[in-house]
Amino acid sequence: MNFTSPLEQKPGIIADVLRRSYAGLVASDQDHWSQEEGKWDEYDREVFQYPDTVGACIFLTWKDNELIGFGSYDPRQRPTSGRIGHNCILPEFRGNGFGKVQILEIMRRLKAIDIKTAKVSTCSHPFFMPAQRMYIGCGFVETGRKPLEIDPRLELIEYACEL
Repeated sequence: MNFTSPLEQKPGIIADVLRRSYAGLVASDQDHWSQEEGKWDEYDREVFQYPDTVGACIFLTWKDNELIGFGSYDPRQRPTSGRIGHNCILPEFRGNGFGKVQILEIMRRLKAIDIKTAKVSTCSHPFFMPAQRMYIGCGFVETGRKPLEIDPRLELIEYACEL
């Protein structure tokens, strides 16, 4: 596996991976999750519009010259903490440990810039159960829960891991 900058690709690649990665979730509940698609387009624009900030904190993951996903992070709270952002693996590559590899790469990058704690959040929706197990498997511990803005029946689960 190798990691490259998305800036070597054409704009739209990040939004495309997000759409493909979350297609099952959006299809399961259009009312709540389809509104996220506009945020994915905006994030893609920001990656290319701000290459030295947003664009510098994201990487594409490749296996055998095939794109399998991407990982991202936000180091602005350093040195106390850094936040793990999207950790997307395309559906056809799930179940192979690639999400964990991306998380470990993000943690390596955060540690390299002297960040002490990695933080991440996910959702209590069943779609995100593999992510919950993965974070715990990477050493994260749950630090709190709060109602999810787009659907208060669900919770946003917060995790942290000392680096």
